[in-house]
Amino acid sequence: MAWAILPPTLFFKTCYSFLAVLTIRNLRKSFGGRTLFENAAMQVNYGERVALVGPNGAGKTTLFSIILKTEDADEGTVERDEWTMIGYLPQEGEAVADETVLEVATGQAGELEKLEKTLRALEEEGRVDVPEYYEAQGKYDALNNPEIEAKAKKMLRGLGYKEEDFDRKAKEMSGGWVMRAHLARLLVMEPDLLMLDEPTNHLDLVSLLWFQDYLKSYSGAVLMISHDRQFMDELVQTVYEIDESKLIKYKANFSQYLVQRVEAFERQHAAWKNQQKEIAAIEDFCTKFRSVSSKASQVQSREKQLAKMERIEKPRRPKKPFRFQFPQPERGGQRALSLENIHMAYGDKVVYEGVDLHVERGERLVLIGPNGAGKSTLLKILAGVLEFQQGKYDKGHNAKIGYFSQHRSDSLDPNRTVIEEVMNAAVDFREEEARGILGSFLFRREEIYKKTAVLSGGEKSRLNLVKFLVDPPNILLMDEPTTHLDILSVESLIIALSNYEGTLIFISHDVHFIKKIATKVIHINNGTLKSYAGGYDYFLEKSNMDDARAAITAG
Repeated sequence: MAWAILPPTLFFKTCYSFLAVLTIRNLRKSFGGRTLFENAAMQVNYGERVALVGPNGAGKTTLFSIILKTEDADEGTVERDEWTMIGYLPQEGEAVADETVLEVATGQAGELEKLEKTLRALEEEGRVDVPEYYEAQGKYDALNNPEIEAKAKKMLRGLGYKEEDFDRKAKEMSGGWVMRAHLARLLVMEPDLLMLDEPTNHLDLVSLLWFQDYLKSYSGAVLMISHDRQFMDELVQTVYEIDESKLIKYKANFSQYLVQRVEAFERQHAAWKNQQKEIAAIEDFCTKFRSVSSKASQVQSREKQLAKMERIEKPRRPKKPFRFQFPQPERGGQRALSLENIHMAYGDKVVYEGVDLHVERGERLVLIGPNGAGKSTLLKILAGVLEFQQGKYDKGHNAKIGYFSQHRSDSLDPNRTVIEEVMNAAVDFREEEARGILGSFLFRREEIYKKTAVLSGGEKSRLNLVKFLVDPPNILLMDEPTTHLDILSVESLIIALSNYEGTLIFISHDVHFIKKIATKVIHINNGTLKSYAGGYDYFLEKSNMDDARAAITAG
């Protein structure tokens, strides 16, 4: 008999996939008088890819904190293999001082020093045989690897950094780029369990595809919270849903989980209805014959049956995306926007030299290209917010442009509440409709009465998105509109834009969103634009490349 020799990663997964790297038993956690978890259980095995899903506020990040021991559970246990190294990427990055990007990625700026202090303190306490010591030692050894710098540079390149960025001060860069440097450090350490809280929020499409491919062959286990449906479909094998304080397991990727969840609801609902009929029949019998002496024993028997019956809870129907009717924009001219012989440079850096682009009314264009290719620059030129050095820019007849940038907060009145801002944007909108759409985009109950001045960056972004939807222009330009949205909100946005009759040009790293919305692709690289008269899959087919990342980065 011939024996196949397995690659090391596959051998590892095959041999150890049945062993748990993390086990949660009988977990209970209450917060502010509300029970987040009750008798919750979870198991993550070596090499497994697991997603934790549920609506905002369900307790996903709290569960991460309990696993990481930064928060205590009220009851239950969280068991980790004592040799397990955990790496954690939070939604918001740690503060940086004067360290360079490469120093962040290699742990040379603060991380190694912190690990040394942890090891020294545990040694002084005589606690060198505890999981905390093993984990700190593992991370310290990983960051002292002679090949650490080469590994870090490889990760940084994959995540979109250029060679000249490695020695830049991290604090000079945006928060999203700093997050990428922290992610690179995690990948360099290769933890046994990689915990990721919204890891794709700060990635562009090219770096997201690289990260996705990297995780497919990653030897450790991955536990993620994500709102990126396609990302989870590509990676996840198991979904745990937080629902009514329980952790419900589905052996599925995300799309399969959605189907299984509906099937589970229908089964439980049918069982609940049948039981309700049975209970009603027994109660009717008892009521009818309680005073009949010849039926006394039968009544007593049925009453005991009712008392012993394990009641089936009425299941809650899975939430669906919010649908609403919004006013359609006034019709514009056949030629929506036109650029001719555009020259654009930032100092000595030439972005475009003699570029032409013509956009027709009703087109839905997605701009695709590698980081730094000029996608956001082109969108700003089309929006009329960025001056170019040479060329001609024409707006079509009756054009009304709305530009949704990644950092848009200037249009909000700091003295208005959230709901006042929406009602002011669309004077014919009813308050009930405004509440509905705000709820769909994660503004709950009392949050609609918050002043816009105190909103976070993500909340401001979502509020501006709602304002566009209730009073849409006939040309809508959007830069990463799905960032800070949960999956149901993304689906609500897809429904809204599918019914939108104006012209749409957008940039996105959400492949599911791109596939649902775009009917035309503009590929941008090396200062040139190439048009594909079809959606994302058509673009990939015509690119003749081995994978999506190669197609997008092709010159």
